[in-house]
Amino acid sequence: MRYRHALVLGKFYPPHAGHHHLIRSAAAAAERTTVAVLGSSVESLSIADRVRWIAAEHAGDQGVAVLGDLDDHPVDYHDDAVWELHMGVIRSVLARRAIADGDPTAAPVDVVFTSEHYGAELASRLGAKHVQLDLDRTRFPVSGTAVRADPIGQWHFLAPATRAGLAARIVVVGAESTGTTTLSKALAEHYQAPWVPEYGRLHTEEKLAAAIALTGNAAPEDLVWTLGDFLDVAARQAEAEDAAATGPVLICDNDPWAATVWGERYLGREHPEIAANARRPALYVLTDHVGVPFEQDGWRDGEHLREWMTARFVRGLQSRNVPWVLVTGHHEHRLRQAVRACDAAIRKRFTFTDPL
Repeated sequence: MRYRHALVLGKFYPPHAGHHHLIRSAAAAAERTTVAVLGSSVESLSIADRVRWIAAEHAGDQGVAVLGDLDDHPVDYHDDAVWELHMGVIRSVLARRAIADGDPTAAPVDVVFTSEHYGAELASRLGAKHVQLDLDRTRFPVSGTAVRADPIGQWHFLAPATRAGLAARIVVVGAESTGTTTLSKALAEHYQAPWVPEYGRLHTEEKLAAAIALTGNAAPEDLVWTLGDFLDVAARQAEAEDAAATGPVLICDNDPWAATVWGERYLGREHPEIAANARRPALYVLTDHVGVPFEQDGWRDGEHLREWMTARFVRGLQSRNVPWVLVTGHHEHRLRQAVRACDAAIRKRFTFTDPL
């Protein structure tokens, strides 16, 4: 039987393989499927993130629209008044879908897909049929509760977009020749985690090659830097991070936000638009310049600016109100400091508040 409009709803806290099976089953059986992400204000993951992750995973499923809304009402499946509070939110989401589709009369649903005991009652209140799938979690032995309790152990049940969003990103930043690459590689080895190199260095090398092709002769000091360069660096750095975020921990040598600091260093003023939508990692590790010899590798030109850049990173991290730590001393000491801070940041990243 082909349905007109299917509803799939839940907290999706976070979305996992069982949820995606439910959504795909509904999409295969209905012309239109509305996925309602109903989160509460006490939960650790934003509703917007969950909507984005589900939408990315189901971008190829025809007729699927993912909408989120806040539902802070208490949970009591035996109280009719509480049920109607939730139904008000659900009907509002369905109305939004109909308005977005340009057809206000398309709001009603004729089937509800769930893997929950309350599904039959929900469908009844909407005047729809109920299709229940995998109630005992035998096909997909996973639940939101299980993922929140052990996200690393349940990682294989998460879709790529959810993995990229949930991964504990550790970003090492610092002025020129302060050991960011050495430290970030050491952290990646310690955690057996993917490592994302600094794209800015590769961009510089490719920019020089292009300059030589255009002029016949050029050196690093001849390069002219523009806003477009740093927009490109930030975008490519973000792409590389998301592509590498397959495991629960990701180690990055710089990130899109760091490109704004480098942009200010080369362009002479701030350009926040370079990384306007930069992610907030689990932790920034800032490498101090004090006591670290400047090593000229043929590309560096900022020895006299290292103190300024360290201070600029500090101001930027403080103003963004993100978790960060300054590491000092020799490499082994820095690594020990970084690991302690990373361990705490990873634990915090994978600690979730209970839902209502």
